[in-house]
Amino acid sequence: MTANSAGLYDRDCEVIARIQHLRFFPAHAIEGNGTHLIDEDGRRVLDMSAAWGAATIGYSHPEVVAAVSSAVRSMPGASILSMTNPEAVSLAEELRSLVPGEEDRKVYLGHAASDANSAVIRSVRTATGRPRVVTFDGSYHGGLGDAEGVSGLYLSRAGADASAVAVVAYPSESIPGSSAAALTAVRTELGRGDVAAVIVEPLQCDGGVRVPPAGFLTALSDTCSAFGALLICDEAKVGLGRTGLLHAFQVDDVTPDIVTFGKGLGGGLPLSAAVGPASILDAAPASALLTTAGNPVAAAAGRAVLRVLLRDGLAARAQKQGERLARGLDELASRHSCITHIRGRGLVRGVEVSHRDGRPAGDTTAKVVFRAYQLGVIAYCVGAHGNVIELTPALIIADSDIDLALAVLDQAFADVERGLVSNAEVSAFTGW
Repeated sequence: MTANSAGLYDRDCEVIARIQHLRFFPAHAIEGNGTHLIDEDGRRVLDMSAAWGAATIGYSHPEVVAAVSSAVRSMPGASILSMTNPEAVSLAEELRSLVPGEEDRKVYLGHAASDANSAVIRSVRTATGRPRVVTFDGSYHGGLGDAEGVSGLYLSRAGADASAVAVVAYPSESIPGSSAAALTAVRTELGRGDVAAVIVEPLQCDGGVRVPPAGFLTALSDTCSAFGALLICDEAKVGLGRTGLLHAFQVDDVTPDIVTFGKGLGGGLPLSAAVGPASILDAAPASALLTTAGNPVAAAAGRAVLRVLLRDGLAARAQKQGERLARGLDELASRHSCITHIRGRGLVRGVEVSHRDGRPAGDTTAKVVFRAYQLGVIAYCVGAHGNVIELTPALIIADSDIDLALAVLDQAFADVERGLVSNAEVSAFTGW
């Protein structure tokens, strides 16, 4: 098979290892700008995922393009492994100034939240001498290494190793008493005296866009402090303005010990970070090594993202646009009985889909996102049962794009309800 005899998606399936496929429909693109992608047939597709939140200020943002172009023209090295460069140091300084916390703090720079969370988990275990970490069911902190080992989304399926991690139920604002139950479970684990840290997402995305009750993070922080355990907030997907606040944890009165970033920090380039006490992140020198981490090109992109985010008030914009999106989704729910719950904050929203008897309708959800893609909108399924449509568009999204997405989702639900999408069409796309 030659490159010219098959379409791009077919060529991908021929050569790209399925170990890194998470596919819901045959999406492909040869170009991107703002909130839209262009496929090889010239079709414009509205990306309401922003590549799982990675394109936080849209594709090909001119300031990211300029920053990357300048950095790559005269690269001062390619790493911070055995030397340094001004872009990496400046990015670390800027991140440290944006994250509240004690003065004596350091910054880890990596490629993805998987390695940032892995580096942090390794560091807290080394620094405290405690082996265990508490995490939550449905959490996603990374797909490799130590980060995968504390991701409830995987551990809940395979069974957690109690010698290394404890998984407790993530609370929901829609479930009375769930916060108290979660905190009781955390206290039980911390009371054993061998827990280094609790890692938490201020709002779960991949677990089904689950929103915790007000005050949960504050109570969790207080509980950690009482037992001498560290609190790690994973902001990889919901941080940097997405929830309507600069940091998602700011919804409560809490200052985490360590904060991790990924996805949107690089504006589409591979970049992650962790900000935390020097006593923790310096505890195991040369134990989290990536040859090209802190390279000046990705760091320059990150600095451009932060500059645009702050200057253009994108957190406030996310709040405003998120309210518009939520109102439209509520209207959809009134027209489609299979939509049983709309939830989220800012520009992270979830649409839960259920059968008439209340069972999660992952089959219907898969068909809806498949049909939406056919109609020109990208959105993905999340949650333990794959029955929540996650919407995390770029923070620059316009009113017209929100309205377009709502119209397409409305049509997609209607078409699926009419039986226009077959099981055979979606069978090749297994998602999670």
